Amino acid sequence: MDINEKELIQLALDMRKMSYTPYSHFNVGAALLAANGKIYTGCNIENASFTPTNCAERTAFFKAISEGVKEFTAIAVVGGPAGADPVDYCPPCGVCRQVMSEFCHDDFKIIMAKSVDEYKIVDLIDNLPDRFGPKDLLG
Repeated sequence: MDINEKELIQLALDMRKMSYTPYSHFNVGAALLAANGKIYTGCNIENASFTPTNCAERTAFFKAISEGVKEFTAIAVVGGPAGADPVDYCPPCGVCRQVMSEFCHDDFKIIMAKSVDEYKIVDLIDNLPDRFGPKDLLG
């Protein structure tokens, strides 16, 4: 990675402050590193009817994809109760993992953090083994 994990984590922590979570009060921030070196950030955005709610990870991916970027190397994800520092790791939900599966290779790095000093990194394949992706439809 051209940028270090701690920089991505800090950006994700900053994005938590932008979350709109009037129902769950659980703020999540994400910072997505594209293969071209550009970083896309996102926060979770809730909706009263729940289904339109969007996770921080997907917000970052959709921002990048809407600008024509479709190759990625890593994402930092942080989450926890609104108004408090994260107390545990916040793994991406299944829907977010499936979106990652669409655009990322097996070695895509998922950085789950509690702080810039306390984090762990896993590969996408370890978070979504036997994943379903474009190759499954294209034969």
